[in-house]
Amino acid sequence: MMAVRDKLEMILARLAAREDDERVFTKLYPAAARAAADAADARQRAGVSLGPLDGSLVSIKDLFDVAGEPTTAGSFVLRDAPPAERDAAIVRRLRQAGAVIIGKTGMVEFAFSGLGLNPHYGTPGNAIDPLRIPGGSSSGAGVSVAEGTSEISIGSDTGGSVRIPAALNGVVGFKPTARRVPLEGAFPLSPSLDSIGPLARSVQDCAAADAIMAGEEPYSLEPCPLSGLRIGIPRGRLFTRTEAMVEEAFERALSLLSQAGATIVDHSIDDLLLTMRETTAAASIASIEAAEVHADWLESRAGEIDPRVHYWLARSSAVPAHVYLRMMRHRRALANAMDQRLAALDVVALPATAITAPLMAPLEADEDLYNETDALILRNTQVANQFDLTSLSLPLPGCERPVGFMLMARHGMDRRLLSIAASMEQEFLR
Repeated sequence: MMAVRDKLEMILARLAAREDDERVFTKLYPAAARAAADAADARQRAGVSLGPLDGSLVSIKDLFDVAGEPTTAGSFVLRDAPPAERDAAIVRRLRQAGAVIIGKTGMVEFAFSGLGLNPHYGTPGNAIDPLRIPGGSSSGAGVSVAEGTSEISIGSDTGGSVRIPAALNGVVGFKPTARRVPLEGAFPLSPSLDSIGPLARSVQDCAAADAIMAGEEPYSLEPCPLSGLRIGIPRGRLFTRTEAMVEEAFERALSLLSQAGATIVDHSIDDLLLTMRETTAAASIASIEAAEVHADWLESRAGEIDPRVHYWLARSSAVPAHVYLRMMRHRRALANAMDQRLAALDVVALPATAITAPLMAPLEADEDLYNETDALILRNTQVANQFDLTSLSLPLPGCERPVGFMLMARHGMDRRLLSIAASMEQEFLR
């Protein structure tokens, strides 16, 4: 088995070779990473292990605090922010578990888009085709895992920001139940919807990283028999405007699961989706809460903010308090209704994104197309955040471009979802 230090040096050399055009990472920690790698190798030689992440090469999204430096969250506005006094909670836990943190990955400014574009620090090209979008907002995270410059990357997911880049780059992305993983030291987008999750090449690696970040004992996933598994398909609003490549890959996956003995049934949630849409008609919950987060500089430093981000934040800052409070009360009721609706199922399955990664240039040139595509990319993934569910995207094999097969499960059913996903992963890779 290759030494951790050797793997790290290969990655650092690769990144150094493209230093003049680096868009996946915004910051590297070579000295700290080398020290952590050497320590991991020493433990391995002594027959000692801190657990499944000991010596794993990990990157973190540019919204997690690292002591001694400002947390920029993909924005020029925050370059002169006070340096963080301590590492974010999840960074401390990863270090204590022996993870080798290579650096910070790029992201959409303030995490506010599902496409992955950033005019300030540059947009990483998709790992499969650099002319296509990486997905966002954890754009660098998805590309880093897919291209092999991280074994695990940690992102945040407020409307799909872990699962979208995972789906579009062909890796696994896991969104835990909100608040299982502490948000301390993570720059917020929407405190009510934010969650922190891993991207990796396997469900087991995601499960290990998730457990460590949540302060739980890491565990090996127990196989979940697919025979008799109840899978609901929410056909309707979430299946419109689906690209043929995505639709065909999804149906092939369902056929494999059915042959493995799973019970697949149509299970409508359109009434709840429509009511949620009506509830959030004034503006999205994420944009209203984000407008409050950025209120101190939203207008005074508007010229430094991506206009595509600023427009939605400024628009949402005008939503009255009573409208927001009523929205949140209705959201709680709808989340309870969704929990009841899903009680008869083990899991819900649907495409993570309706389309594969589109070309970047047309989106940069056309604001209307940008907004329309962003809404479509976020449409399916945001359901789990709005209704307080746990969710995961699995890559489907044999596709011209990466396609994500998304699972959603009830609030708190994270471990069960991961076990189901691991069994499906094995089935898809046969």
